[in-house]
Amino acid sequence: MKSRIEGYQNRIEGFLDRLLDPVQTPVPDMMAAMRYSTLGGGKRLRPLLVYATGEAVVAPEPALDRIAAALEMIHVYSLIHDDLPAMDDDDLRRGKPTCHKAYGEALAVLAGDALQALAFATLTDEAISPDPGLRLALVSGLAEAAGLRGMAGGQAMDLASEGKALNVEDLERMHRLKTGALIHASVLLPARAGHADAETGRRLSAYAECIGLAFQIRDDLLDVEGDPALLGKACGADQLLNKATFPSLLGVEASRRRALQLMEEGLDSLQPLGQEADLLRFLARYIVERVH
Repeated sequence: MKSRIEGYQNRIEGFLDRLLDPVQTPVPDMMAAMRYSTLGGGKRLRPLLVYATGEAVVAPEPALDRIAAALEMIHVYSLIHDDLPAMDDDDLRRGKPTCHKAYGEALAVLAGDALQALAFATLTDEAISPDPGLRLALVSGLAEAAGLRGMAGGQAMDLASEGKALNVEDLERMHRLKTGALIHASVLLPARAGHADAETGRRLSAYAECIGLAFQIRDDLLDVEGDPALLGKACGADQLLNKATFPSLLGVEASRRRALQLMEEGLDSLQPLGQEADLLRFLARYIVERVH
């Protein structure tokens, strides 16, 4: 399994490197900032979910490459913007200075904007499918996951919640958007590209909902008990910002149990699928056991 994961990580790294061609650009400084934030780091969880789902539904590889790249570029753009002083004000990301620390705030904003635009352009590529209806559906799905009813909306809810008392239901609702929406899209978009039937799509959707929330709970736990050297960023940021987190509301042990419960529910959703879904099963376990 390790070799398959490393193979997919190398594959998406190479594809992103070609998309972000430093030669074919009229704005070298902005491309340098885009490459700085995108290449050479990160878990590549969203691309891994794309390829794992592609294995489960036998989706075409050219479509998977472009869906994986689009989702990773949206994710990276969100990290660049999240790190800005107006948002989370972080100095480190993936073990190196954040984009705005390396290139300045203005160029960091523009680099994030350009990655977002390139993500949508990548999904219009005819290499995905000769069917324009399918390509349009993928663009629409990504827009939903990234926008007001997804990641951006969840981030706005997160900022608005600082210093306020939230209950667990509010916290789960927020993170199903902020974190879960892109993870959900990382499973649903390749399922659509692979023309998964309705029942398979429903089961994959349930799996993605569970692991998206489990991922955030594990993130919250790592902010409390993680190793900054492994995380590549400082711990304790949530507490400093007075943010509601799963450990602050449930406690550490109850948060671990909730993450494990979600993992098991996600795995149960995959039960009718055969060995072709084994990588999805592995990733569900990885999400709740990871140390960075």
